[in-house]
Amino acid sequence: MADVMSTAVSGLLAFRRGLDTTSQNIANAATAGYSRQRVELATRPAQAYGSGWIGSGVQVSTVARVYDSFLAAQVRGSASSVGRYDTMATEAERLDNVLGDSKTGLSAAFQKLVNAFQEVANDPSSVTSRQALLSQAGVFTGQLQGYDSRMRGFAAEVNDRLRAGAAEVTSLADSLAKLNTQIRDAYGRTGQPPNDLLDQRDRLVDQLSSHVDVSVVAQQDGSANVYVGTGQPLVVGSTATQFTVTPDRFDATRLNVAIQGVGGPIDISAQVTGGSLGGLLEYREQVLDPARDALGKVAAGVVAIVNGQHSQGITLTGAMGGPFFSLGSPTVLAGAGNAGNALVTASIANANALSGHDYILEYTGSWQLRDATGGATVALSGTGTSADPLTAEGLSIVVANTPLPGDRFRIEPTRDLVAGLELAIDDPADIAAASPVRTAADGANSGTGRISPPAVTNAANAALRSSVTIEFTSATTYSVNGAGSFTYTPGAPIAMNGWSASIDGAPATGDRFSIADNTSGTGDNSNLLAILGALDAPALAGGTASIAEAATQLTARIGMQTSQAQSNREAFTVVHEQDLAAQQSVSGVNLDEEAANLIMLQQAFQAASQLIAVAQSMFDSLLAATRS
Repeated sequence: MADVMSTAVSGLLAFRRGLDTTSQNIANAATAGYSRQRVELATRPAQAYGSGWIGSGVQVSTVARVYDSFLAAQVRGSASSVGRYDTMATEAERLDNVLGDSKTGLSAAFQKLVNAFQEVANDPSSVTSRQALLSQAGVFTGQLQGYDSRMRGFAAEVNDRLRAGAAEVTSLADSLAKLNTQIRDAYGRTGQPPNDLLDQRDRLVDQLSSHVDVSVVAQQDGSANVYVGTGQPLVVGSTATQFTVTPDRFDATRLNVAIQGVGGPIDISAQVTGGSLGGLLEYREQVLDPARDALGKVAAGVVAIVNGQHSQGITLTGAMGGPFFSLGSPTVLAGAGNAGNALVTASIANANALSGHDYILEYTGSWQLRDATGGATVALSGTGTSADPLTAEGLSIVVANTPLPGDRFRIEPTRDLVAGLELAIDDPADIAAASPVRTAADGANSGTGRISPPAVTNAANAALRSSVTIEFTSATTYSVNGAGSFTYTPGAPIAMNGWSASIDGAPATGDRFSIADNTSGTGDNSNLLAILGALDAPALAGGTASIAEAATQLTARIGMQTSQAQSNREAFTVVHEQDLAAQQSVSGVNLDEEAANLIMLQQAFQAASQLIAVAQSMFDSLLAATRS
């Protein structure tokens, strides 16, 4: 029944709820994740009278959160990006500090090695300079192994952080599933939204978004399904899926992120691109692994160049030079699901042709090779036997036993080479500074002919150090050891016995040139000069980059990736702050607004109280009239 009393009481109760809600907002003005609440008022059903419909007051229809799901999704998206690029930038900065330091970095280490070779070239008979070269070469190998050790440590840290992050995601997922149950039950009991529980759930989803990119789909019963990556379910209603780590198919020491399926963990690393976990995976895939590969490629280039030329010179004792450095071997990892018993080994056939990429070798009835990153097919030749190995991009691959279709192997040509990098000699006298042969022009020559220093082309030739005399029988012809008549072309190479030299100018008839054993070559630096020239020449990446350039390219690429990650972190931090501000402008508590609401509700409450007093007075007057 509509009357002043009941209408006033309804207002009193409604405004009391409004005051309670405003009080809650003010009390939680500094509470993280709190969404301000608002009392939704509606008129009570009117009563019909002969003179018309008379209102019966007001009622509270609900206490609603002031919440915008679109703004919430924007905040989570930008938080996921901040987590991704912050992790990328932080980890890349550490790697950049290791390899790019101007005093202790890779380029500086290589330059010090070159300088040590140059010191011996300046005084090849100096035992002190030779010892200094060996010391610096040992420092060089130690520095590269130090870089490799640090990067292995970084890789182990990635595993640890992935494991810890997966455990945190699982914990958050379990909490979300429990909240879904509580929220669903609360809706079922009252039909009203449990705002504080909804805020708690949003807070957990926000925390989750800092670890991995998420999407949320609200359900009609009040629960919310949460998906990670590109749609992998993490929380469905009251059920949470375990987020875990799983060993890589090829390398059990390398962890990937996964969700627990019915048949075991399902690797979803390729689908996770956001948050700190996505940043870790991206850092490992795009920065750390390529850096380790490139470092191994530089080491392989140094060893191939130095060893190759060093073996063509002679030591202080006159012996042919041996290997200056030793190096590790390419790594071959068998796939966990391989059904055959094939064994695959790989070696470096040509350091100049190494790409620095990793490969997947798959047997499909014949062997196929693909780039591990892009999946592009790589040209492969040979049959895989030791006599006819498979060859591709500087690699020699030998297969033993029997493969079955579907068997796969991951080949990492350069990633672990540095682990086996060592100095192969320890005696200064074993440094092959001199050439095993020398050239000379006869002192009685009357022409203007000049002979170049010899270049050793085959140090294993048994006749390498045998004496040879070239005599010009005319201005355009010459004989070798008195035999033959060869046409003279100025500057053209004359090659025999494993050496090559050239004569230019205008020799006269009877002029003689000799190539002989360099028995007194203790002061000869020609082989060291050849080593220095080879180190400075474009000997890597198919003849497009020198060792120094390859080292610079490696550190420059890491520096660029670091700078880009830092820029992205700064940009998305600004975006995230803007998204938070936009969300807070809608959902955050504004104390000035709440103070105004408080005054308005207080006045309304007082007015409703006054109406009750009026109703009481009317009732008293009515009673007094009936008594009289």
